Amino acid sequence: MVSEVPNTYQGAMHARQKDLMQDYQQALARSAAGDGPPAVYLLVSGNPVELIHAFGLLPVFPEIQALQRAVRHESLPLIQEAEARGYSTDNCAYVKTDIGAWYRYSRSPSPTVPPPGLLLANYVGCQVYWQWWEQLEDFSHAPLYLLDVPFSRSRDGLPTPDDIAYVVRQLRELIPILERLSGRRYDPDRLRQVLQLSRETEELWSRIKWLAARDPAPFDAYFDAATLMAPLYVLRGTAAGRDYFQTVWTELEARQKAGQGPLERENFRLVIDGPPPWPYLRAFRDMFARWGAVFVASTYSGVGGLWEFGFRHQPDDPLTTLATHMLTWNVPNQNLRQRYDLLSRYLREWHGEGLVIHAVKSCRLFSSGHGDMREYFAKTLKVPTLLIESDLADPRYFSPAQMRTRIDAFMESLISSRLGRDAIS
Repeated sequence: MVSEVPNTYQGAMHARQKDLMQDYQQALARSAAGDGPPAVYLLVSGNPVELIHAFGLLPVFPEIQALQRAVRHESLPLIQEAEARGYSTDNCAYVKTDIGAWYRYSRSPSPTVPPPGLLLANYVGCQVYWQWWEQLEDFSHAPLYLLDVPFSRSRDGLPTPDDIAYVVRQLRELIPILERLSGRRYDPDRLRQVLQLSRETEELWSRIKWLAARDPAPFDAYFDAATLMAPLYVLRGTAAGRDYFQTVWTELEARQKAGQGPLERENFRLVIDGPPPWPYLRAFRDMFARWGAVFVASTYSGVGGLWEFGFRHQPDDPLTTLATHMLTWNVPNQNLRQRYDLLSRYLREWHGEGLVIHAVKSCRLFSSGHGDMREYFAKTLKVPTLLIESDLADPRYFSPAQMRTRIDAFMESLISSRLGRDAIS
């Protein structure tokens, strides 16, 4: 075992990200004060944020607001507030964090976050999320539009023409709602411009993620990616977002060519499935970093889009390309067979030697089938696999001592299996 401390990136990309996110927070505060565009509440997975930007509206992601509270260790009192009002202990911790904040502040989840002008439930694969948006409708009295996106169910994982047409019809229904909210007429040329900026951003993000397939990986595709992803969601479709990822690409490519990674030494290359435990993010990272373990690929970095496998928005057919992205090219809308294939490809093409599965206590949708997943990878594919469970926002489900014991045992087993292979060769 080695004791490692993650390198701190102090380059232009982090300075620029700080500025961008401060600008975004200021835009939220102005809108909350009544001096800015109306807010549209969206979900992260497969969202049509380009359509929101095309109308000059402000995208707000309650999931991101909830995880930020968890990182700041503010989530537990809000979760308990929601539970005291009848929410189950097994309910999604993101939902309870946000609902608890609404109970606390009444008009919106925070004095610096605007109330919704529109509640756009763009991902309904999770019934709890659907009900979350219905609860927000009761709180805010804002209009609710449920954009029904079918699960991927074809054998090749691609959407059928009927599925695409079904989602496109809903986008056409949504456009007049956005026109009334923004006071602007729908301009397909403006949407094409936004989609072109998204396309350029997606190309850069794809190239960045493929950098982690090199040796050494210049960044951790789980922990560092979780930080890099914020502008990907709130600023995708803007010039500022595109320019930011150009800065990230330039800096990380230079680091990789110089042999610099997120740790002093890259001893193990791992792949991980599942969201991070936000209240214990640094502690969780240190549990792997002390072994020199770097996550070179993660499914969490694909919850908003899997652009590293070729999908790009097509500006020439705006509504069809938005529908296609929402239907297929994001992790939460994939079936279990597709997730197995995705993880297998990450292990193979990003040269991972072990798989970590982080099951989330309060998210049954994402964690469903994790036991079978462990059996498949460990016994069928013979991949060293660790299954652990905590939560994405509820700190009560994370035991640092137990988690560290499980991770240490797994890393020791990787060392043993490596020594065994060396002895045979």
